[in-house]
Amino acid sequence: MWKTGAEQWDSGCVTDAPATPTPTEWLTLPDLVEVLDEPLGRVRRLLDDRHLVGSKRTGAFAVPALFIVDGAPLSSLRGTIIVLQDAGFSDDELIDWLLEEEESIGLAPIEALRRGRKAEVRRVAQTLA
Repeated sequence: MWKTGAEQWDSGCVTDAPATPTPTEWLTLPDLVEVLDEPLGRVRRLLDDRHLVGSKRTGAFAVPALFIVDGAPLSSLRGTIIVLQDAGFSDDELIDWLLEEEESIGLAPIEALRRGRKAEVRRVAQTLA
């Protein structure tokens, strides 16, 4: 509801919206070491094994914060990354696809993955080949 005399919206009882980082928040390697509570070597293995994917678009290599849930890589992300790479996507292209709203899903694929809609996201990703 809108507060009288203010340009702010009070959600009141709305509690089903997950608290997630903004898509523009990026985690560098030192950030990942801290957030994942893993040594740098383990973080690099997660990247090499495609549990996470990142980009240098922000200057330093970084991973979107939305790819991390409860201090670990989103479990459904790895298979989705592999499907998109098999479709010919570069790391930057697949990150963009995951973060941008996908009309056939109704929201950004990363948000759908975070809500447990892995099969739907992968089905759409497979059609992109």
